[in-house]
Amino acid sequence: MKPADHLLARPRRATSRILRVASYFFLAIGLFALGYSVYVLVDAHAYQASEQEKFESNLQKGTGRPQLPPPALVEGDVIGEIQVPRLHLKAIVVQGDSHTILRRAVGHIPETALPGEPGNVALAGHRDTFFRPLRNITLGDAITFKTPAGDFQYFVESTQVVPAGKTEVLDATAVPTLTLITCFPFDYFGAAPKRFVVRARELLPSPAQPAPTH
Repeated sequence: MKPADHLLARPRRATSRILRVASYFFLAIGLFALGYSVYVLVDAHAYQASEQEKFESNLQKGTGRPQLPPPALVEGDVIGEIQVPRLHLKAIVVQGDSHTILRRAVGHIPETALPGEPGNVALAGHRDTFFRPLRNITLGDAITFKTPAGDFQYFVESTQVVPAGKTEVLDATAVPTLTLITCFPFDYFGAAPKRFVVRARELLPSPAQPAPTH
């Protein structure tokens, strides 16, 4: 080997070593990310299954009993279950919208109304888990919000895409309303810049008709 060749071999070996170390590093990062994703999915599934079983059991226990005033909600309390039958969407709803809550359930946004109260009930969910089916929602779709106080029925009136900072969608409404919020676009990688908003109106029972007089 010529002296010049020997001098050139050193940088090549160093470069090869750096590339090998870098490949191991990125492989480890990829495996960690994959493992974490699997953990998140398994944890969310287990949480949903456990809480749905508890919720349904509590509903059965309460059948036929007078409803007591609900206690003040704290973050993490289970409120009920949301269902969109046509989309096969079914998920437990929990008070709060923290990262931990939205990883495991649909979150009820604090300071918005609760089912049965006047105003706007606002729920948030991740676009790649519980609220992913919303990409196929259509006007007129039925939504059920099941709670210990009863089942509340809604029908979809509108959908829209808004900037992430547009908080007006959380404002109180004159009629009982349900607002579902998730990130948009649905297939965006990373922190999505917009929000997909579903607005539904509660289907109120018809007022009782007066008995006919003779």
